[in-house]
Amino acid sequence: MNRQDARDILLRYRHHHAADAEDPQVADALAFAKTDAELSEWLEMHAARQFVLREKFRQIQVPEGLREQIISEHAASRRQSPRQQRLFTEAMAVVVVCVLAVVGWFAWHRPPANDRLELFQNQMVGVALRGYQMDFESADTGAIRAWLKDKSAPSEFTLPDGLQKNANPTGCAVAGWRTGKATMVCFRTGNPLPEGVKSDLWLFVAPADSVKDVPGSTPVISHINRLVTATWVKDGKIYLLGTEGDEAALRKFL
Repeated sequence: MNRQDARDILLRYRHHHAADAEDPQVADALAFAKTDAELSEWLEMHAARQFVLREKFRQIQVPEGLREQIISEHAASRRQSPRQQRLFTEAMAVVVVCVLAVVGWFAWHRPPANDRLELFQNQMVGVALRGYQMDFESADTGAIRAWLKDKSAPSEFTLPDGLQKNANPTGCAVAGWRTGKATMVCFRTGNPLPEGVKSDLWLFVAPADSVKDVPGSTPVISHINRLVTATWVKDGKIYLLGTEGDEAALRKFL
């Protein structure tokens, strides 16, 4: 298997479907990506774009009365002649194909925007929500910094006062971002967690110059998928802090 073969296979890979990773071809391609830095970077960006597109589709509001309209039109179509029904079906099929073609073209041909703030936020949130394994487990912030420094990941970061007072570190991991690395430090808030879950609050840190349209030093609150997040810049680094809940649940850690 070469890089292009693996990429062709991974284009069909849906990161939010665990069953996809069980496919032998996909499993082989994922294993190959771990040994190829360029393919690994592409895979991270591909996952982030999928994540963004899913969120955009979830945000589409269903028009009021659509269900009743569909039922009414379906009933009307049943009263049509077989030829009318066939023409109606063919027309709807053409509409669906056109819509999918437009969506697909937009998804694959739009400018890559690999360094935009929105993509950074969605990719980091995706890392937290897709499931991960901490590369290093420790409740000692100093040990976490030392481990991250050894891995050439951002290690000189400043923890907000609220985070130091109200949460306990559990470990860290290194996430890919563009051609470099982002740091993920995991925390426990003290809320009950399901068995096997070790963290419910995540802090991501990356060089600020790796992201365009960065916010200022005042945290900007956003809701991304199931997480409420705060993003800010300090001392040349961009920070993203996220947890499940509402804005009030997050602000006590800032």
